[in-house]
Amino acid sequence: MKAAVIAVVGRPSAGKSTLVNTLCGGKVSIVSAVPQTTRNRVRGILTEGRGQIVFIDTPGVHRSERKINLAMTHLVSSTLAEVDAVLYVVDGTREPGEEERLVQEALRTAARPLVICLNKQDARGPSWEVVRASVAAAFPGILLHEVSAERREGLDSLRDALFAAAPEGEQLYPPDYYTDQTPEFRISEIVREKAMRQTREEVPHALYVRVEDVELRDNGATLWARGFICVERESQKGIVVGREGERIRAIVREAEQELSEIFPQRVRLDMRVRVDKEWRKRDPLLKRLIQ
Repeated sequence: MKAAVIAVVGRPSAGKSTLVNTLCGGKVSIVSAVPQTTRNRVRGILTEGRGQIVFIDTPGVHRSERKINLAMTHLVSSTLAEVDAVLYVVDGTREPGEEERLVQEALRTAARPLVICLNKQDARGPSWEVVRASVAAAFPGILLHEVSAERREGLDSLRDALFAAAPEGEQLYPPDYYTDQTPEFRISEIVREKAMRQTREEVPHALYVRVEDVELRDNGATLWARGFICVERESQKGIVVGREGERIRAIVREAEQELSEIFPQRVRLDMRVRVDKEWRKRDPLLKRLIQ
């Protein structure tokens, strides 16, 4: 029996979260077109007859001196020191740059068993072979798996490689688990995903979600949660709320629909928008949000 904790690492928008969701067979990480959507270490669990792999989906490695980006980069480094192996996800449609070199340097420093995949082969273009050659030169002798997480292509050989890299051991979770996230975390992440999609490029990185209360109602048939979508400025609050509250209602409606598919109960949310000025500069809050 194989068992391993494997970090999923790559630059922003490489498709790490989509790949983890696909491999685990359920919504583990939120996904959006906005780079650096993932802020936390998110655990997804793949269990087969041959063993169990616990994936840790990490934030995209990004060079920046902003406190929130530094905190996420530190999170990736600390994760690499704790895992059994690493899955390095490369966007095969984007030529390598400084961020890719940062990722590769971190992987060499970590010195963990490494599995590499080139993602987005369904959209491969002229840059694909350039990327492939660059990664092959950086890690000679390691097989590169060409996959499409979006279309579920090339994943069988990738799974085989991941289990081959895993040591022998006992399963860490029951076989029916695909994540170990708390209800509060899942609710806050799904609400954040919907808020990011609704506001597109106007607000996304300036918001976070705080869940205050979660309880079962209606004899256990309804999961009710109360919380706040927090932004940095009054103008951003207006964007999230929308004209006559139209946008916040859409965010809540979309989040309730998806969460009701994830949880066995019907989900109802009471979400308000609140201004929390310069929250991205406060270390105690960042420590709670990024872990």
